[in-house]
Amino acid sequence: MTTPLERLTAGGFSIGLEAPLDHDWTPAGDQARRRDGRQFGEPDLARHAALAQLADRLGYRALWVRDVPLYDPSFGDAAQVFEVFAYLGYLAGITRDILLGTAAVVLPIREPLLTLKSASSVQRLSGNRLLLGVASGDRPVEYPLFGRDFEGRGNAFRKQVALLRDGANGHLPEGLAVLPSTASPLPLLVAGLAQQSPEWIGSNLDGCLAYPGTPDDHRHRVAAWRAVAGNKPYSSFIHLDLADNPDEPLQRWRFGFRGGRKALAAELRALRAVGVDHIGLHLRRNVRPLDETLREIAEYVLPQFHETKTQLTEATP
Repeated sequence: MTTPLERLTAGGFSIGLEAPLDHDWTPAGDQARRRDGRQFGEPDLARHAALAQLADRLGYRALWVRDVPLYDPSFGDAAQVFEVFAYLGYLAGITRDILLGTAAVVLPIREPLLTLKSASSVQRLSGNRLLLGVASGDRPVEYPLFGRDFEGRGNAFRKQVALLRDGANGHLPEGLAVLPSTASPLPLLVAGLAQQSPEWIGSNLDGCLAYPGTPDDHRHRVAAWRAVAGNKPYSSFIHLDLADNPDEPLQRWRFGFRGGRKALAAELRALRAVGVDHIGLHLRRNVRPLDETLREIAEYVLPQFHETKTQLTEATP
């Protein structure tokens, strides 16, 4: 059976998306947010299911969701709003092929056995499509609310990785088990260093979820990752505003850029050349309608990088 990690990197490079599938960070999106009475950073989820299904049909490799248990205005972002494992279970039921990733589950504030059961359930229900991104967390306000120690999150992270690795078999009294069992270990990708040494991360995790950056940024980060992790997958994200004009040149901003599809393809080629294995596109800054944007990228950009030709005959949701 092909593993989710093998599917992620099939062909040597792949392109996915990061939820929420909304453009609420644009002026028009912010105006709609105010009209609807949503919090700043709270996306419009009216079309989330239809857009996830469209992304699946168009051949995007993965859909990544974030884990933000509590909305904190000081961070200014509610992420994709839904509880991460409940949402992944829902997405597993309405999609067929697209990989489902977390970027990333904050392990130390979660009950370890329930995290294992939730992740294993999504893995089984999705047909082995889960990519479990994990992290130690960076929001101190959350820890006391969950009865957890912020300063001890690094040690808690290591213990939970060990439990996830062996399916809790070495952590339970004889005769007890966490079901459903999985055919293979859950694929674990790390966001940041999770309060660990690079060497520990490289040895104990299966892939890297790196912060967005330029190709030159990633050149140095990939080299550091390869030094401790070998050929394990290296993934990152781009905050993209795809221009109408396919020839519009790239204009960088923090975590991404605006540009036409030719600039996007050139940036992706540069990222592939420095060793990046997967890029998730974050579209909350995207001015154009998202279904239109997804279709254009699928028609003109995905075929340059993915193994199979994207099918574009499905009806717009």
